[in-house]
Amino acid sequence: MKKDTVIIGFMLFALFFGAGNLIYPPTIGIEAGTSFWAAIAGFVLTGVGLPVLAVAAVSFVKNDARELADRVHPLFGLIFTSLVYLAIGPFFGIPRAATVAYEMSIEPFSGQTSLLLFIFTTVFFVLVYTVSMNPSKIVDRIGQFLTPILFLAIVILCLGGFVLLESPTVSPIDKYASAPLFTGFVEGYLTMDAIAALAFGIIVVNAFKDRGIIEGRELVKATLKAGIVAGIGLTAVYTSIGWMGSRMASEGKFSNGGAILSRSAEMMFGSFGALLLGVIVALACFTTSVGLVVACGQFFHKLTGLSYNLIIAFVTAASYLIANQGLNTIIQVSVPVLTFIYPIAIVLIILTFLNRFFGGARTVYLGAILLTALVALYDGLAAFGVEMPAITSVITYLPFFSIGLGWLVPAIAGGVVGYFFKRKATISYSN
Repeated sequence: MKKDTVIIGFMLFALFFGAGNLIYPPTIGIEAGTSFWAAIAGFVLTGVGLPVLAVAAVSFVKNDARELADRVHPLFGLIFTSLVYLAIGPFFGIPRAATVAYEMSIEPFSGQTSLLLFIFTTVFFVLVYTVSMNPSKIVDRIGQFLTPILFLAIVILCLGGFVLLESPTVSPIDKYASAPLFTGFVEGYLTMDAIAALAFGIIVVNAFKDRGIIEGRELVKATLKAGIVAGIGLTAVYTSIGWMGSRMASEGKFSNGGAILSRSAEMMFGSFGALLLGVIVALACFTTSVGLVVACGQFFHKLTGLSYNLIIAFVTAASYLIANQGLNTIIQVSVPVLTFIYPIAIVLIILTFLNRFFGGARTVYLGAILLTALVALYDGLAAFGVEMPAITSVITYLPFFSIGLGWLVPAIAGGVVGYFFKRKATISYSN
């Protein structure tokens, strides 16, 4: 495998490995208990498999993810892609990364104060903006320098977990006792990586183009190989820190995955463990934030024609303001939005790879996305606490609804109906 592929793969690993990747696997581990392996397998499907496919999907088009969404309808492409970039950027993704970095690298040593959060996020976003100003250097700065440091720190922490954490696993909580694989699958939504991949994909594609790989098939292959490099690293890390969480159930109750990791690091290495975890978190969240700012800057620059530097200034400023609202507020608002966006993104990614089998017919995209969006909208509103008893009494009959995949059969049905209309229109035209 070429050196450039490995370097770009490392960059992609660092871009993906951010706040959600740290705080969710340990929670799965502690909650899934003896069902850990099935649960983490489901998590990896959405937390690793889908992002790798999404990055490869972007390499099929000439520009960015909007070109994929335009296959449904140009207006849908504009609205959905903008929503994706805003969600993974200034609204949720970047502020979450900054607040997780604060809570896991500063707060353990100093306690929680709004003044410290303000100071930390000020320094954090000044650095993010500075690095993001020159996107052509992002591969060298992240892929060659920051990622090896990040990966080394993670390896030390994970090896310590396998050797030093000896507490037995316990029985899973209810949702992991009945369907651990599918519960883990839905939990993978919260990483935001599949939709982030729609943004990161163009960074990877441009990195390969800068290295002279511009032919379609070769570009797809190179992008997929870089995705596999990142995917192997992510799978290893998710499994390791999730397994660490499964060994912490006997240590009491924890508020979130960050608290689980902090306690396990302290148990293994004392104060050095807290420092090591702080380095991991700060680097992981910083590299992800840089990647998201660059992706948002490039997308909205192309969309609006405004200066790239002006846009990233706006993105970092908005992220800075939202980050200072605190992690709990960000998570509370983001979950319903991600519940709506994620199924649509999954279906769009899958259709991209099946495109040649139905000739790219817009009716297939329309049918599949429309029915997916209707169910996803219900799920999102329900997650917001909106009660819809009349709709609920009907929609609960959908297959797989109880495990969070109620959109699956409607998506397939919509695609099949769309294909039928495509064939019918073709036959009518030929006659």
